[in-house]
Amino acid sequence: MNFNLDKDLCFFDIESTGLNVMRDRIVQIAVIKYFKDGREPEELELMVNPGIPIGEEAMRVHGITPKDVANKPTFDRVAQQLFDFFGDADLGGYNIGRFDIPLLMEEFARVGIDFKIGKRRFVDAQRIFYRMEPRNLRAAHRYYCGSEMEDAHDALADVRATINVLKGQIKMYEGRDYTDDDGNVTKEPIRNDMQAIHDFTQDFNSIDVTNRLKYNDQGVVVFNFGKYSGQPVKKILAEEKNYYFWILNKDFSVQVKNKVREIMKEIEKERG
Repeated sequence: MNFNLDKDLCFFDIESTGLNVMRDRIVQIAVIKYFKDGREPEELELMVNPGIPIGEEAMRVHGITPKDVANKPTFDRVAQQLFDFFGDADLGGYNIGRFDIPLLMEEFARVGIDFKIGKRRFVDAQRIFYRMEPRNLRAAHRYYCGSEMEDAHDALADVRATINVLKGQIKMYEGRDYTDDDGNVTKEPIRNDMQAIHDFTQDFNSIDVTNRLKYNDQGVVVFNFGKYSGQPVKKILAEEKNYYFWILNKDFSVQVKNKVREIMKEIEKERG
């Protein structure tokens, strides 16, 4: 199928050192440009030396190691080539609005290039997916139960619908293995076993429901927000006790406050 274009359109994807659009850097970017005049699309793929460490979690996702980019150009060396390739094209991709576009803008800004987006249209396949295949209870009931739910947003009706959805999920997925993006297989995770379902659906790296704290790859509690994002909570609180009091006095969840209190007690116990 040929796209009906009145303006050039660049689909692109970024692999990076991590997920913080302000702090992390590009290690690979690929762009496929479609032209409004109908000529053959052009491709551009660049490996970039980020100049900062690549996070362990990021490496597990994209497989790009420091050795792979050690001899590659830094972003400032390829920025103009990339900027010229994009031109004034619209932008396409998957989840680009929340990650790829802001990260790219930050990279361009660091080298003095103003990558304007005000007149560009965004074509985000993820947003189409989420809008056309909603993940609300009504949609789940339709998918797993084969019927429309009645009295949506009545509490008791919603509970009954949720129970029916779970029964439908167990029936649909029982006996089916799950393979993640890295090829890891979980044997029959959805079956009539609440422990198995719990283990499969929980994010064991998350500590609180607001996702302000999490465990890193080494099982260490780290901040997942603000200026200390990714840094060990214990280390920061030991060095900067005022940050501890700031958290207690701000609008953080009780889970976050209880966890930092627990860590502070550990610090004070170790200090004697």
